[in-house]
Amino acid sequence: MTGLDDFWIGILGVGLLVLLVALGVRVYVAAALTGFLGLLALKGWSVAGAIAGTIPHSKTVTYPLSVLPLFILIGFLAFHAGLTTRLFEAARRWVGWVPGGLAVATVFASAGFAAVSGASTATAAVFSRLAVPDMLRSGYGKRLTAGVIAAGGTLASLIPPSAILVIYAIIVEESVGKLLLAGLIPGVVSVVIYTALIVGMCAWRPELGRPVTGFTWRQRFASVPGALPIFLVVGIVFGALYTGAATPTEAGALGAMVVFCLYIGRAYRQRSLRQAGGRLKEALMETAKLTVMIFTLVWGVFLFVRFLGFAGLPEVFADWVVTLDMPPVVIVICILLAYAVLGMFMDAIGMLVLTLPVVFPAVVALGYDPIWFGIVVVKMAEICLITPPIGLNCFVVAGVARELRDDSGRSLEIPLQEVFRGIGPFFVADVLTVAVLLAAPGIVLWLPNTMGG
Repeated sequence: MTGLDDFWIGILGVGLLVLLVALGVRVYVAAALTGFLGLLALKGWSVAGAIAGTIPHSKTVTYPLSVLPLFILIGFLAFHAGLTTRLFEAARRWVGWVPGGLAVATVFASAGFAAVSGASTATAAVFSRLAVPDMLRSGYGKRLTAGVIAAGGTLASLIPPSAILVIYAIIVEESVGKLLLAGLIPGVVSVVIYTALIVGMCAWRPELGRPVTGFTWRQRFASVPGALPIFLVVGIVFGALYTGAATPTEAGALGAMVVFCLYIGRAYRQRSLRQAGGRLKEALMETAKLTVMIFTLVWGVFLFVRFLGFAGLPEVFADWVVTLDMPPVVIVICILLAYAVLGMFMDAIGMLVLTLPVVFPAVVALGYDPIWFGIVVVKMAEICLITPPIGLNCFVVAGVARELRDDSGRSLEIPLQEVFRGIGPFFVADVLTVAVLLAAPGIVLWLPNTMGG
């Protein structure tokens, strides 16, 4: 069989995958089925069967992937330990006085929780429970309330520890530690742009969100000890990564141990060890479910990636892109626009693991830094989390709000269409952030280039 024949089989495989996903087949099933059938057509039953039989084991036992359940566990333990509630209260007291103060506090607290949680949907779910009742009670509109929470949740995709960044690192075989550190400053840039947007909107139209006043300096400082555990965990994890004193997996294990000790200490002080045991079981089960979901996706997609490699599609695409008669930055912008369109129909992780094997070699061939591209493409994945019709964070906010009640028992439901309308300004803010990262790549690369180890 000629190389050209292999190429067209690869094209047919990509078409089949797109068709299956469009028909509603789960990404991991569609990818695994397409990959296996493609390998069968290219290499025969013995090779296809051998690859399909070994990938689930070989891709699971890779050391870098072991960091995922640890970072996910940190987030769930932090939530069940009550760290998020105290973090939100501290942010509320310290920044609530600015226009749109509660919305700004939600962004700050979401960023803090993102620094101990690798899951965007978990962050959105947590702050839907915490912030929706408070913001609606204070007179904030449902659109701004939902938009802030959905957009704030996306920060967990960029601010490490991030599950998507780890998966990107594994697919393209880059340093997990450097990628995690590279997401920090762009994450802060996103927070600053979100904050400026909220303050500007609420200063122009005060009825959107009025300041929260009445807190004394004593009350503000009294909230600090409750927020310190979050900063302790963040400092330990980031310090270990930056100095090179620990691998990402070791840093994740250390962070999980610290949060677990804080969790047990809180249960002991409140004399609620039995209830703590139940919540611990719940945190472990949630961690296991999310980890299995991600691992299963990785298995299916790597089978598809192996098929693409045999078909030669990544090399052909990279060669074609390099020969295009246009500036490299224009090509990269076109690639990012394609991600924006794909994100309307696919979840973020599935989109990245399916496209990177083809797109990444082309971007590197254009001379772009793999670490920089990882941060930019993950930022695009953030945008996809709030983009209709699949914007997962929007569904999470609407779903959680539907279950909430105010003090009088009335539903705090926020219709899904209101959530999608509310994220409009934050979509524009995210596009601005991507433009900043394109114009100033040093924002991404400075910190990982100075790390030790």
